[in-house]
Amino acid sequence: MADIRIAQDTDAFVVIDVQNDFCPGGALEVPNGDEVVGPINGLTSQFKHVLLTQDWHPVDHISFASMHEGRNPFEVIEIDYGAQVLWPNHCVQGTAGAAFHADLNVNAAELVIRKGYRQAIDSYSALFENDHSTPTGLAGYLRDRGFKRLFMAGLATDYCVAYSALDGRKEGFEVFVIEDACRGIDLEGSVDAAWQQMTEAGVECIDCRALGG
Repeated sequence: MADIRIAQDTDAFVVIDVQNDFCPGGALEVPNGDEVVGPINGLTSQFKHVLLTQDWHPVDHISFASMHEGRNPFEVIEIDYGAQVLWPNHCVQGTAGAAFHADLNVNAAELVIRKGYRQAIDSYSALFENDHSTPTGLAGYLRDRGFKRLFMAGLATDYCVAYSALDGRKEGFEVFVIEDACRGIDLEGSVDAAWQQMTEAGVECIDCRALGG
């Protein structure tokens, strides 16, 4: 892909869930998750508009395996809105695990949007809860501000990044996922499956070099 010229007034850099619990040593560690911090910080300086998302769960969140007797992390159950992966307790509101990685440049962010704070519903996407109908408010913000293209990076490729990218396309935005500024969990081939879904939806896969990084 040829180099992409950043449109400073209509492009937004959306940095997804670069939090301690998703980094090495965290409660829901994404392999090599901390490796995204350097590339993301480098890209942050190139964008006028930077937004961060933050997983922000109550201690009794429905997605926690600990809330379902006899169930273990990474099992899948059916709940009101469909299939739900059960996770280790992670990103609990106000804990160190929910905090952004200490080296992440958060000062440039004009918006931090928290998701997954409703007890009875999980939220991977930055734009919608996992019922695919309850909005986080981000899509409206982006439209009201006149953004046309979204550049996404962060954790994890196969869950929160992919869901955000797919919802961004459904909402009519042009979406780019910066592959080398993401890392995945990869449960039974979930990274490859996520990329297939994103490609079919028109999400463009790029790397930092395409943006001059």
